[in-house]
Amino acid sequence: MKTLFINRHAKSSWKFENINDFDRPLNNRGNKAAAFLAKKLKDKGEEFDLIVSSPANRAISTAEYFAKEFAYDHSLIEEAHSMYHADHGTMLNIIDNMPDKFQKVMIFGHNPGLTNLANVLTGDTLGNIPTCGIIKINFDVDTWEKVSPGSGTMEFFDYPKRYKEMQMIED
Repeated sequence: MKTLFINRHAKSSWKFENINDFDRPLNNRGNKAAAFLAKKLKDKGEEFDLIVSSPANRAISTAEYFAKEFAYDHSLIEEAHSMYHADHGTMLNIIDNMPDKFQKVMIFGHNPGLTNLANVLTGDTLGNIPTCGIIKINFDVDTWEKVSPGSGTMEFFDYPKRYKEMQMIED
C-alpha cells in the first residue's frame, strides 16, 4: 500500500508589490493555518516518510511547518522544481518516479494542478482544494509506478476553514 498526502500551500501574502510570484511569502493567516493543520494531522496519528515540495516560497514554507511538527529533518525536504505551477500530468510523473522505499509521501504545491491531480487519481470531482487543504489518498499498489488515474481512494479531505478557531483569523 502507498499513501499520498496532497497539500496545497497555505495562504500567501500579496502585500509586497515588488516581489515575484515565486518568492511570495505566507501571510499571517497562512502561517497560522499551516501550523494548525500540521498539528491536527499529527494528532490524527498520521505519518509520512518523505516530503516533496514545489520550491516556491509559499509551498516550501508550508512544508516546513509540517516538517517541524513531525520532527522531520528540514534538510530532507526534496524540492521538485517541476512542481511549481505544474499540471496534474507533471505531478503524476513525479509520483510515478518516487523511490519505492517510501510508503507515505507528502507533496506540497499549487492549484489548479493539485485539485486536478486529486480528481484524476481518485475519480472524485472536488471543485477546489483551498489554501492549506490536505487530501489523503491510499493506493492498493506496491510500487509508485503503478499509481495511475482512478487507482486511489480518498481517505480524508481537510482544510483550515472546517475549524471554528481558524475561521476568524485575519490575513
